[in-house]
Amino acid sequence: MTQIENYDILVFGGGKAGKTLAMDQSKAGKKVAVVEAGMIGGSCINVACIPSKTLIRSAEMTHLARQMNEFGVVADNVRNNLVHARDRTARVVAEMVATNQAGFDASGLSLILGRGRFVGPKTIEVQTESGPRTVTGDQVFINLGTSADVPNIPGLAAANPITHVEALQLGDLPARLVVIGGGYIGMELGQAFRRLGAEVVIVERAARLAPREDPDVGEAILKILSEEGVEVALSAFDLQVSGRSGEGVTVRSADGRSFEGSHILVASGRKPNTFGIGLDLAGVDTDERGFIKVDGQLRTSAPGAWAMGEVAGTPMFTHASLDDYRIVKSAMAGGTRNTSDRIIPYCVFIDPEFARIGSNESDLNKEGTPYRVAKLPMDVIPRARTLSHRKGFMKAIIAADSDTILGFSMLGTSAGEVMSVVQMAMLGGLSFTALRDGIFAHPTIAEGLNMLFANVTAPSKAA
Repeated sequence: MTQIENYDILVFGGGKAGKTLAMDQSKAGKKVAVVEAGMIGGSCINVACIPSKTLIRSAEMTHLARQMNEFGVVADNVRNNLVHARDRTARVVAEMVATNQAGFDASGLSLILGRGRFVGPKTIEVQTESGPRTVTGDQVFINLGTSADVPNIPGLAAANPITHVEALQLGDLPARLVVIGGGYIGMELGQAFRRLGAEVVIVERAARLAPREDPDVGEAILKILSEEGVEVALSAFDLQVSGRSGEGVTVRSADGRSFEGSHILVASGRKPNTFGIGLDLAGVDTDERGFIKVDGQLRTSAPGAWAMGEVAGTPMFTHASLDDYRIVKSAMAGGTRNTSDRIIPYCVFIDPEFARIGSNESDLNKEGTPYRVAKLPMDVIPRARTLSHRKGFMKAIIAADSDTILGFSMLGTSAGEVMSVVQMAMLGGLSFTALRDGIFAHPTIAEGLNMLFANVTAPSKAA
């Protein structure tokens, strides 16, 4: 009979929230174990955020090299080497894995590598290389994340499509890449592989790219991608797939359009890693999609068990998972932090970047909330001109009857950094006039905020 190992804190899955909580509690003197299938540091640094942005950077450098003549530099016969780009990505990942492992070691936690599943409340059986281990915890935290979902499209599974994981490990450049899904991952990787030299077609069922954003955002992104040679097929419904990825594939839509490719990449959604892990035996309830049901402090239906990150339905961003850790830590200490009291920013790493914090026009129109809007093309910002990064725009949403900033969107160079400036103003409860009248260094992209907020109109008398 396997001996049961008891811990104060048992973390199932080593994503951002889980690993941060585990190290924190171990340093505080608790006996802590982390059960992880094998990705030390979580999916973000192994197969998602970090490797994808590293590859995107390689693609960006290739793209810039082809434009060197504009800057007075002669760069003839520019070529790319996907193997070198892949190896650079692997090195960055390896360095971050090592950093995370060092953090685990320094904290004193026990890292148990292997596939785990619940066999009872607060009890996990782990299949390790040296045999099965059974571990329990006074408190259990589930942080298993999500994985790419292959939709039920006729012929798709048989085509053996690649996901973002395999795309980041390719050594040979696809001649023509068909991307199923025009979301964040599809747009990022689609643009990157086009810049690396592949022909790319993005097939999206929605009527525009970035359908959760305002129409002007989707239209601007479409223009940018199209100008770089990315083919985008919108309103592509009821797809059928034939062939095999790597050998030749054909994707057909219900309206008769046909898209040929050498490879097919699925980037159409994510599914929680909750199936077949015994959540029913643990007393943990899930919704119809498999996401764990939690309250505002991320408690599950099982006493003494929390869920954090994407598996709990948290927006699929590493920084959101980190804030889940803060909420859970607060709850453990009797605090009141709640998932309802936060506004989560995000950034899409196409080039130029797209970033948003707070509400956009579409959100407020659905709510029937009146607002004022100010918009500024990137082309008028001096720093954008010096950089030759003139595409995109900034847009601010201001309350109709006060100076409160309700939201900010930006498609442009350094969008993520500029968005953070606006986010700090929103967190501090500052009026938009603080950004309108604040002194920003010149020439910077951030000084565009002076110009943007100077365009805010006076409150409506009707408001």
